[in-house]
Amino acid sequence: MDTDPDKWFYDRVSRNLIQLHSIEEVLYTGQTKFQSAEIIRSGSFGKCLVLDGKIQSSEADEFIYHEALVQPSMLTHPCPETVFIAGGGEGATLREVLSHNTVKRAVMVDIDEQVVALCQKFLPNHSRGSFEDERTELLHVDARDYLAKSGELFDIIIIDLPDPIEEGPAYLLYTQEFYQLVRDRLTENGIITVQAGSAALTELLNFGAVNNTLKSVFL
Repeated sequence: MDTDPDKWFYDRVSRNLIQLHSIEEVLYTGQTKFQSAEIIRSGSFGKCLVLDGKIQSSEADEFIYHEALVQPSMLTHPCPETVFIAGGGEGATLREVLSHNTVKRAVMVDIDEQVVALCQKFLPNHSRGSFEDERTELLHVDARDYLAKSGELFDIIIIDLPDPIEEGPAYLLYTQEFYQLVRDRLTENGIITVQAGSAALTELLNFGAVNNTLKSVFL
């Protein structure tokens, strides 16, 4: 984690933009099998999940991201019963999915078991008991392999992963090949939702790249 002696966290948003967050407490810092992971308490945003030096989610405003990621597709589909979530280690995406009583089965596949455990311990308000819901099936395997081998079809597939510019465990899940696999695993009226990175002016190139890749497969 990139901090100075005065307990400030440097969040590099882009090559030309850095945000500073005051740190009240470092609750955890370590290395999983796949990435570095920290849980910090920010002066402005409460407890935050930090992966590979970038803030992924915070207590104060996570609902904005997770509701926007999940609810449009869930409300658009006439009757979403089966949902697949790639990533989503905090459990908040799962929480939003399970808020719909039409859902009979939610499969969440996050390869990093340690991150999921950290979030369950330090960020329980994100998931709010969703991991214990009888409709939940939690797996710690590669999402790509799971979809390729299972042959199952889903009404909704949600890709909730770190930004595509990061060459971490999620890198290969932003490719045309992966989206073609996702397309083949959707039901007739199925919907895909993708976390496509920041829509900030400094990041539009990456955002547009994901959009173009999706268009090449689904349009």
